[in-house]
Parts: sequence; C-alpha cells; structure tokens
Amino acid sequence: MNKEIVNILEKFESNNFEAFVIGGFVRDKLMGVESFDVDIATNALPKDIMSIFSSSSINTTIYGTTKITGDNYRFDIATYRKDISYSDRKPEVEYINSLKEDIIRRDFTINTIAMNKTGEIIDYLNGVKDLQNKVIRCVGDPNTKLKEDPLRILRAFRFSIILDFKLENSLLNVIKKNINLISTLSLTRVKEEFDKILVSDNAIKGLDYLNKLGVLKQLNISYSKIVDTDDLSGMYAQLKVPDEYPFTKEEKNNIDLIKKIVNYGKIDNNILFNYGLYISLVASKILELDNEDITIMYSKLPIKSYKDIAITNNDIIKELNIEPSEIIKKINDVLVDKILSKELINDKKVLINYIKEMLKNEL
Repeated sequence: MNKEIVNILEKFESNNFEAFVIGGFVRDKLMGVESFDVDIATNALPKDIMSIFSSSSINTTIYGTTKITGDNYRFDIATYRKDISYSDRKPEVEYINSLKEDIIRRDFTINTIAMNKTGEIIDYLNGVKDLQNKVIRCVGDPNTKLKEDPLRILRAFRFSIILDFKLENSLLNVIKKNINLISTLSLTRVKEEFDKILVSDNAIKGLDYLNKLGVLKQLNISYSKIVDTDDLSGMYAQLKVPDEYPFTKEEKNNIDLIKKIVNYGKIDNNILFNYGLYISLVASKILELDNEDITIMYSKLPIKSYKDIAITNNDIIKELNIEPSEIIKKINDVLVDKILSKELINDKKVLINYIKEMLKNEL
C-alpha cells in the first residue's frame, strides 16, 4: 500500500475511527492495474472528517463525500451508510457504523472488496472470486437494484466491456427485461458512461454488443461502420447521437471538423493546413489511411499557418499601396492555396509580384 494512502487511513485510526480503501482502486490493484482515484469508507461522520483534515487539504464536500487531492492520488472519503429509500435515482441515506452493512448498498460484488492499511483484503461478498472468474454480479436482488437506479444498467455494461467480463445470468436477464429504463437517464449520465466505453480497448466489441441487445436503440444512438481511433471525439464522429447530447464546446468543434474531413474523403495539403495534424490523423484513421504517410506529408508542408507566409498584411498594404479591407483576407487565401499546391514559392518578392498581377487581372 502506498505511503500516501496509508497516511490517510492512519489519520482516521489515530482519531479512533476505522477506514478502508474500497471499490475501484482495490479492484484495479488486484488486477494489476495502476489507479490514482482512491475511495475510502469510514465510520467517521462528515463533521468528523472535516475536523480530521485541514480545510486547506479538502477540495470539496458533496453529498456527504469529502474529496481530497493528494500529491499522487485523488481521494473520495465517504461515511458508511445504508439506503432508506430511492426517489428519482437519489437515495435517502442513513449513516451507520458497519462496513459490512455499507457494502450491501453497492452495485456489483467486484466493487465491494475492501483493503486495510496493511494491504489485507476484506471480502464479505466473494468479490475476489467474481474478479477471478471475470463475472459482473449484482449485490442483492438485480431487479430491485436496477429499478432503484437504472444507471446501474449502463454501469454493468461499462464494467463488462472495459474489463471484458461476462454479466452473471440473472443480472443479464433482468437487464433485458428492463432495458427500457435506460431511456429515463439524463444524457449527461449516459455520456459519462459512454465516454469510458468509447476510450476502452474493447470499444468496438462493446458497441456491437450494446447494439445487439437494443441498448443503443433505447438511447437513440446508432452507427453503420466504426473504426477504433483511440480518440473520444473521433469515436463520437462516427456515431449518430441525439442533438442535445452534452458535448463540450471543444468536443463539438473537434467532432464537426473530423466529420468534414471524413466526408471530404481524403487528406491533402489544404486539409492539413486548415485542420492541423492531430485532427487530420484522427480522420485519417477513420478513412483507414496510413498515419505515418500523413505525418510525413504534414512535415513537408511549405507553410503550416498564415504566419508562415513570407509577407505580412502590413507588407501587402505598404508594397501595394492599398487600404486595409476584406481584400487582404482574399489575397491571403489565394496565396495559401497557391503555396500549398506548389504553384508559388513562399518568397516575399515572388508573392508581391504575383499579387500585383492578380490585382490587375482579377481584383
């Protein structure tokens, strides 16, 4: 166990509380996967947690969970609790003093494995066995759990796809019977789960599986052909998703640019100049072109931005004695096109002479 994590656990113990690492960090550690997000469960109440840690070390406290950012890890610390009732996916909880009772409220057995500061495993629900057998098994009755919170359906699929585990039969059967429940989820939560699926090594296999089970239909998501791009925007550029899907401004811009290149059907000097190497490489992967060839093509571009043109706007105004206007942009666009097509050498004198002729004949 890393010393930074041990120090957190020991702070609880020195204040007469118990605390355990639980969930994803333990699961990943047992699978030999490095993780930096650490969930800690404790019998300390939120007010106790606030007093144990200095206010400067606490990032936020949301819904009874305290978030602390350490030197190497991000900690989510939550008090043991049990669910009293559910309303619109939100549980009414009661703080308790039992790790075992807290574990029962969790979703899948592989996420219930706990670890103390010495690295000893606490496994009340045979999560280690399910981990070894590569099975996603629901904690408690699947029918009750999934109806309480339909997001667990998508989480089950996400873990199954990313880890390449099978859904336990009773869980899968309940999911099939209640697949329509996922259409009630907010698009924000849907996107959070889909983002993780799409960047996984098993994204294509997972999408085919979700499509076969009718999950994508429930979410109004479809695709005809998809190529793994190792880029989230590149994956979404190949999917048809609802118009109101909550993309960030940057994601939406990247998706639109990738789609434009793919619809254009090839990568040339103009594409590389206008869209840059990274976006072009993502589109190139979708078009099933050789990325090494595209990278070499980019390295040989005579100019990579307007700043690389051998004359500036001030040069054009001064040398040609014209007023600043829209004509400057038109001139630059023509120069870029001619330089990229290698019809013009990127030399100041050559470009000035060309502009003079262009203004005589065309402008």
